[in-house]
Amino acid sequence: MKFDFDREIDRFGTDSVKWDVGENELPMWVADMDFRTAPTVIDALEKRLSHGVFGYTLVPDAWYEAYINWWRDRHGVTFEKDWLVFCTGVVPAISSMVRKLTSVGDSVVIQTPVYNIFFNSILNNSRRVLESPLIYSGGKYRMDFSDLEEKLSDPKTTLMILCNPQNPVGKIWDKDTLAKVGELCFKHKVTVISDEIHCDLTSPGASYVPFFSVSETCRRIGVTCVAPTKTFNLAGLQTSAVVVADPDLRKRVDRGLNTDEVAEPNAFAAVAAAAAFSGGGEWLDELREYLYLNRLLVADFVSSEIPSLRLVDGNATYLLWVDVSSLTSDARLFTDHLRRTTGLFITPGNAYGKGGEHFVRINVACPRSRVLDGLKRLKKGAESFVRG
Repeated sequence: MKFDFDREIDRFGTDSVKWDVGENELPMWVADMDFRTAPTVIDALEKRLSHGVFGYTLVPDAWYEAYINWWRDRHGVTFEKDWLVFCTGVVPAISSMVRKLTSVGDSVVIQTPVYNIFFNSILNNSRRVLESPLIYSGGKYRMDFSDLEEKLSDPKTTLMILCNPQNPVGKIWDKDTLAKVGELCFKHKVTVISDEIHCDLTSPGASYVPFFSVSETCRRIGVTCVAPTKTFNLAGLQTSAVVVADPDLRKRVDRGLNTDEVAEPNAFAAVAAAAAFSGGGEWLDELREYLYLNRLLVADFVSSEIPSLRLVDGNATYLLWVDVSSLTSDARLFTDHLRRTTGLFITPGNAYGKGGEHFVRINVACPRSRVLDGLKRLKKGAESFVRG
């Protein structure tokens, strides 16, 4: 490989949220990679830094061009420059849109288990969460369209937040599934926010389908949130984009983002995004291969060494979803035990809503040596855990 993903980087003392742990603890929880970002990004940031003046910053044409060209070349879809709106992050964008596109007391549908911060964006703005649990059968997930339509038909439901690819289960939704979501939401006059922040982190040979690309209906009712932050490990730079095809919907979204003061970049945000999407393709291809091999390593180890656990099939994200139902009906008991007895820090599935209680989420976006360390701790913890 041209890029060194085996290098262990000491992140203690860098104010890292992920690594704010004890000396002998191993954090494999929050969606944050332990790899240096692509060299093209570092070079662009160093050049910008050397200028030495960091005043108020516009969104440059290079930022728009980078997004448009990346989605065209990488994902085979096109969108117009006017569709793009800068935002400081996907979560700020979602929270802003919850406020602008719904009213206090409205219901927002999410498909659980799902990214836990969706709950915060809804509840913190005095809206109501409506969970439509995914169906887990035969080790795989699918949408429960009967339940979904029931929740969408509620007169108080005005918004759905879709996760595509799905975090934490690692599922890439196919075109037919997304089209059906779009049709149901259009039928019931529900706007869709599609969080697609993990879209570039697919297994080699796998690709995702952007919600806005599925149909004219999806473009009319949909808002898509994308960013380089997960893909290139840039979360701390606060940079993302909102893609809105419909001009009336875009006007409402844009007004909300500007009202909430989350539509202006810092001096490095647009520079990093443009550099990543313009020159980071080769780095990303090697990263995807590395992450895929990490997944295979975990699958083989769990199958042979920890038969009480089961890795759920997934082809996106670097977050592995592990079934621990043979050990416990409350994953929090298991993750607490792991951290207390082995130092392994992973996330209980309870955090992701209904259907997550029997699962844990493990982040394998780290050097293989750390993955092996984590697996040994996981085995030790599983063997010493008393079923609860």
